[in-house]
Amino acid sequence: MMGKSKTKRKTKKKKPNSMLRTDVWKLKVKSVEKKLLLLTVAEYRRFLKALVFIVNAEWKLMGNLTDKEKVNYLEKSIHVTSQNTQIKYLYYQKVIDKYPSFRKFPSYLRRAAIADALGIVSSFQTRYREWQSGIRKYRKVRPPRLTAMCQSYPALYKGQQVKYNDDYRNVSLKIWNGSDWVWLEEIPVKGHGLNRHKVIGNQLKSPALVVNSKTCQLSMPVKIKPVKKEDSDYVCSVDLGINNAATCSIVGQDGTVKARKFINPARDIDRRNKRRMMINQKSKQTHKKTKQKFVKGFCRGLYRKSSNINLEISRKVSREIIEFALLHDVKVIVIENLAGWKAKAGKKGTLMRQKFHLWCHQKIVEILSDRWAELGGNVQTINPKYTSAYAFDGSGKVKRNKKNYSLCVFPSGKQYNADLGASYNIGARYWYSVLIGDKYFSRVFVSKSSTNTLRTPVTLETLRSLKASGWK
Repeated sequence: MMGKSKTKRKTKKKKPNSMLRTDVWKLKVKSVEKKLLLLTVAEYRRFLKALVFIVNAEWKLMGNLTDKEKVNYLEKSIHVTSQNTQIKYLYYQKVIDKYPSFRKFPSYLRRAAIADALGIVSSFQTRYREWQSGIRKYRKVRPPRLTAMCQSYPALYKGQQVKYNDDYRNVSLKIWNGSDWVWLEEIPVKGHGLNRHKVIGNQLKSPALVVNSKTCQLSMPVKIKPVKKEDSDYVCSVDLGINNAATCSIVGQDGTVKARKFINPARDIDRRNKRRMMINQKSKQTHKKTKQKFVKGFCRGLYRKSSNINLEISRKVSREIIEFALLHDVKVIVIENLAGWKAKAGKKGTLMRQKFHLWCHQKIVEILSDRWAELGGNVQTINPKYTSAYAFDGSGKVKRNKKNYSLCVFPSGKQYNADLGASYNIGARYWYSVLIGDKYFSRVFVSKSSTNTLRTPVTLETLRSLKASGWK
């Protein structure tokens, strides 16, 4: 009898998912050069508008094609070559007669416009089908409309529409001067965003030329090279709060706390609050005199400055958290899952209410997650229940100091910073979920009993007890 031959199956290794991030390259242009760039964007949008109508009319024939087949089909329908002597879509001939400049439109830019038009129509068709099938936010919502006059910006292909010098301090762009497509040479670049293009392994993609009355820049997508960060026995646990923007601790698997840090950009917070108080004062004075609703755009400048300062606070806090995590070489940053959280404290019009209203915790989490993923790390969220209500030494519930709410008193009489104790418990809750096997990191209590016995929340002392009992 012949024995069965054992064959090894070859398993393909999964490639790490690459990610795209966008840097903003600010261009330093003269007034004449900016007019030419605005003229280029206007020409591109004029060319795009006709394509949107054509794609929408031909969507029944093109809808089931692949992306590459759609581009080829549409290009043959509008572009005359030696092999394609007659265009299929006669409407486009009328467009060319009206705009003869379209005959000089660059081939690479034409393909970018075709891809843009396909995306616009595909989005419209999807939303319209959902509306027809009854998937609506409101019962009487109006059907979606095709936005032919879209505010898109042209994508520039390297070597064809954009060229860089050796150090990326200058770029050359192919622009429309009103009669022909010419090169605008050596435009200085004032800033490169986060300089992601300098990281070895990262790859520049085709940028978009963003020019309007306020800005002139290149929106530069960068393909990030995946980074693999080694696992660590420590995590950086972060408590996002009102008194301190962030309180960080390096918590070990055995309950050891290696480092601590308080992050509080007080200067920026004062600047933001000052503008909010100015808005409050002006609104009271205006309402007292007019007794009417505020006009559209009331205190627009103060609202804009306040929002920009709040965004800068989020960036600064995220940056300092990442620097702290890198300093101690950890892979995981642990934060509380505060999605959908709403403040209940503070009466309307009070300073406490304003603090909660301007709390930018979600923006901090968003920026932190994106940036930390680039560096090969991981951001995990845990259940926030009772993290600051119980003492980290396992002694029980704490009492807040009425005069200074950032201080708490343990049942033993010990005073401690409430945010710092919460950051210990956040890290402990993560490690406990890892050890027990809670993959959703939702565990709050040590036990799962449904009896009348009191249940003990997971604190830093819980980790130390596991170590003492010989848990592995």
